[in-house]
Amino acid sequence: MTHRSVFIISDGTGITAEILGHSLLSQFPDITFRTRALPFVNSDDKVREALAQINEAAMSDGVKPLIFVTFVDRTYVEQLSASNGLLFDLFGAFLDTVAKELNMQPNRHVGYGHGVVDANRYTSRIRAVHYSMDCDDGLNTEDYNHADLIVTGVSRIGKTPVCLYLAMHFGLFCANYPLILHDLSSEQLPQTLRQHRGRIFGLTIDYDRLHAIRHERRPNSQYSDLQQCREEVQRSENLFREHNVPFINTTEASIEEIATSILQRTGIRRQFLG
Repeated sequence: MTHRSVFIISDGTGITAEILGHSLLSQFPDITFRTRALPFVNSDDKVREALAQINEAAMSDGVKPLIFVTFVDRTYVEQLSASNGLLFDLFGAFLDTVAKELNMQPNRHVGYGHGVVDANRYTSRIRAVHYSMDCDDGLNTEDYNHADLIVTGVSRIGKTPVCLYLAMHFGLFCANYPLILHDLSSEQLPQTLRQHRGRIFGLTIDYDRLHAIRHERRPNSQYSDLQQCREEVQRSENLFREHNVPFINTTEASIEEIATSILQRTGIRRQFLG
């Protein structure tokens, strides 16, 4: 298997470069990428340190490292372009074109994408994250009146990370409610959910995948029993269909894909918070 060194370098957090770089490199699964993230490279000394690491990797590997950068200061890009790596300027590729179309010069301010630029937006995100944590796993159901979304499904299906993702990135107040055996046996939506029917979204999963996840947590238990997992999944899906609750299968989906599907299906949207 081929190996390749990758550098993610930015004068800010580097999150933008890391996300796009990862998305591009994921299309080459036969290559093992050794990634080094170098955030907050915001001085000539730090640029020189990064340059030295890149050149050292190039000499060690015998091939050019791939360099994904997002710099506001163009002089840093020019310095790194002199390295023995192949540089991809993720800001420069688009920023000047956008500026020309808008007939306006960009601020070129570090941190606008992920920093605390708008205090209200930042506070909204923090409040949403706190809400999702406070209303995790069926807690504080009396606060469901404030929920934008209530995610439900059987245990260990990914409800918590999806809710936190929606809170962090979109400022959505997301609660999650676990469907237990009593709920599934009654074939009725729990009373708590019935009151908020228009805000419920269901998650399901292939039962063999659920079995594998639960087996890691509680091996050789009734909780992780394959037949138990099969029955819970089937009953939860029947419940969703019977009560017209929209739901998606999460077996092959990432957290980002699940969250995006929920937003698309429900039409719920708030401003992207970075």
